[in-house]
Amino acid sequence: MTRPRGATPLLTLVLAAALTLTGCGGRATTHHKPGTTHQEATGDSGTLLPAKDERGHRLRQLAAADAPTVRAEARPDPEGGWNVHLTVERFRFTPDSTGGAALPGRGHARLLVDGRETARLYGPWGYVPPGAHTLTVRLHADDHTVWAVGGTPVQTTLRLDGAPATAATPAPTSRPPATTDRTLTLTITGKTVTPPPSRVELTKGERLTLRVTADRADTVHVHGYDRELALSPGVPATLTLTADRTGLFEVETHESGLVLTQLVVR
Repeated sequence: MTRPRGATPLLTLVLAAALTLTGCGGRATTHHKPGTTHQEATGDSGTLLPAKDERGHRLRQLAAADAPTVRAEARPDPEGGWNVHLTVERFRFTPDSTGGAALPGRGHARLLVDGRETARLYGPWGYVPPGAHTLTVRLHADDHTVWAVGGTPVQTTLRLDGAPATAATPAPTSRPPATTDRTLTLTITGKTVTPPPSRVELTKGERLTLRVTADRADTVHVHGYDRELALSPGVPATLTLTADRTGLFEVETHESGLVLTQLVVR
């Protein structure tokens, strides 16, 4: 028997269709390939640093002007615990592309309660169980790397004091009058900051001097201004800055991870 004419072209068409269905020439995707890590997904936003967080996620650094920011507020839940609300800038939650490439301004948040990761947030609301806790909210890219500025994760930390709902709402505070220079004196003993962390309200253009004394070597970092202050045990150190950017900025230590104060510049 002879092979019918046209059999070879038909076989070619069938193979081409099969290849199309299995992915050749199909829709492009930013998700990582099997056998690779999330951090090897396509997309090269920022600079991937060697440093990692507690769970082994590498830091992905951006310039301060391009990096996202996050603030958190906790409200007592009527049935116990805390409802946490996030306010983000230059960032949006992208649950549909989790595991894909690290694209600027996209990703999810992770909640760390007393230093341990407890949840991921793919939107602005979350929940923390009852009790007195230290809560840290950290922003991650879609490939699970940590967005960072100046080698420090983009995050915010607040205290949950475990008080009942009637006592958890802070009393309204009056805005202090504008002054040319202000000084904030802080003392760090172990994990205790004196006076306790609070918000310092500043008018744009004011100068603030931070005077910090610690019982161990550490580094103070002023987020948003990218200013750092090296601390030596028992030696007072000072840092003076001009509040020329508006917003909410945290002042914390690198090694011990303590929030010293929050600067509100209007």
